[in-house]
Amino acid sequence: MNKTVARNKCKAARNILTQEEIENKSLAIANQLLQMDIWEKLYYHLFLTIGEQKEINTEYILHILAGKDKEIVVSKCDFKNLTLVHFLMTDNTKIKKNSYNIPEPVEGIEVPDAKIDVVFVPLLAYDEEGNRVGYGKGFYDRFLKKCRPETIKIGLSFFPPEEKIEDVSSNDIKLDFCVTPNEIIEF
Repeated sequence: MNKTVARNKCKAARNILTQEEIENKSLAIANQLLQMDIWEKLYYHLFLTIGEQKEINTEYILHILAGKDKEIVVSKCDFKNLTLVHFLMTDNTKIKKNSYNIPEPVEGIEVPDAKIDVVFVPLLAYDEEGNRVGYGKGFYDRFLKKCRPETIKIGLSFFPPEEKIEDVSSNDIKLDFCVTPNEIIEF
């Protein structure tokens, strides 16, 4: 299956989910994460949910991270360079949706890529080898390439993996894990 087909298949599957299903599956994913051996780390990068895209509600993960007193890092898109700028989330962080409905910090304390220990990676689809398909602009691949090799990359998905994504490029960065409502998959 190529990326375009995988992307369209996942978008269609997400579009038929009810809000209640999204909440229940999101909570199940957060509970699965609690079973992982990742909680001794300090800096956790989390994407903020694009509700209009029926993405996983990451608010549950946000509460876990805050409860564990972790440093939470959120990003702002730089559409000129197709890169992400990372900011520490604090009590003073103001979040505003950009023109693509992506919630982003307005400003804050910048965090370098090399400081981040764990990245919760958004995705549309992924395969049994840990290849992921996003929205197609490469923001996360560019970001993950700049992280330390030991940074843990965890995809979050409502659905099981596709067998194989065929048109993977050398710029695509593989996941270490993907967490679904029903399982933790290690690659």
